[in-house]
Amino acid sequence: MTNIPEIRPNQSIELLKALHILTRDGKLNQDSRRKLKQVYHLVNFIEPLFNDVLAGNPNPVLVDHGAGKSYLGFILYDLLLKQLSAGEVIGIETRAELVEKSRVLAAQLGFSRMRFEHLTVEDSITSDTIPAKVDIVSALHACNTATDDAIQFGLKKQAKYMVLVPCCQAEVAEVLRQHKNESFGKTPLSEIWRHPIHTREFGSQITNVLRCLQLESAGYSLTVTELVGWEHSMKNELIIAKYTGQPRKNAQIRLEAILQELNLEALKDRFAV
Repeated sequence: MTNIPEIRPNQSIELLKALHILTRDGKLNQDSRRKLKQVYHLVNFIEPLFNDVLAGNPNPVLVDHGAGKSYLGFILYDLLLKQLSAGEVIGIETRAELVEKSRVLAAQLGFSRMRFEHLTVEDSITSDTIPAKVDIVSALHACNTATDDAIQFGLKKQAKYMVLVPCCQAEVAEVLRQHKNESFGKTPLSEIWRHPIHTREFGSQITNVLRCLQLESAGYSLTVTELVGWEHSMKNELIIAKYTGQPRKNAQIRLEAILQELNLEALKDRFAV
């Protein structure tokens, strides 16, 4: 097990087995190697952000929103927080059975500063179980509007960093479909989403563009890049937002103009700051 080059020093072998990244006898198959590479790659992006937070706050709070089985949260705790005397990782998930499984696993591993909350988005913003301010919010492959939920949570909690890997953006595409005939008479740009496959792909692309403008209008600077190579995952866009307190001057104006031009004004509240 210790001879597997992908596994980092001091990493919990029991965790990797529990997450089915390693087999029971400690081996790594090709599918697991690909999954581990994706998670490590994201950790490589998050680690310098975490160190930046840690330099000014010895008790950092990381929140994994829409945590699912909490792969990312567990790996982050194992690699970044386990060796510290303070700081915590909080997983927020709406599926009670996944929350319970994560709680059991954290207890088995002795990850005492890792906890999981069964909360909706609205409840996670107002619940007294979540600190009023958090340092880093992550959302890995948060499906459809779950990425928007994580953004709203991060805005309300004054997160210094948000790390987002969006997935399955269907809401904007559906609104484009609903207003397709009306849009044909409004703008020649409607040709971009006239065909169903283009509606889906353009809807996904413009969703992330609107999210970026939303974050910039709220005072975040952005890095938008690939998470891993396209051969590993088609849901591959990584958005890293850092709070600067200096909103991009025209971000809100451009966001509203795009909503109007593309006949998406029904989504104005979704992308509000």
